[in-house]
Amino acid sequence: MQIYCGTDIIEVERIQNAVENTKGFRENIFSKNEIENIEKIRCNMKYQRYAGRFAAKEAIYKAMSKILIENNLDMGFLDVEIINVEELKKRPKVVFLNSNIKKICEKLNVEVDVSISHIAQNAVATAIVKIE
Repeated sequence: MQIYCGTDIIEVERIQNAVENTKGFRENIFSKNEIENIEKIRCNMKYQRYAGRFAAKEAIYKAMSKILIENNLDMGFLDVEIINVEELKKRPKVVFLNSNIKKICEKLNVEVDVSISHIAQNAVATAIVKIE
């Protein structure tokens, strides 16, 4: 068994500025499901949630980098989505949208877990990748 990990931290203000001031930023970084999931929450933590998912995608990329390099693959922001799932008590679930990455993960029996935390100013995420 092999285990890889990746961590990322981001300032919430940077993501908020990008979402509010950069045309297409949100749609180029976050899937439709992610945007809907974040926008439906009625609280003042919207930008913390965007920042958390941004950090999670970066952490997943870092944890997956060896697998991606060995299989001559690249992973963009829209190749992976992080959604909260009721069955997992609203824990974040990682879903690969890129079919080539999905195939490699199935072939190698890859499991990815992610943890996201945030406060008013910062969001942090850690991804653990396990290969059986």
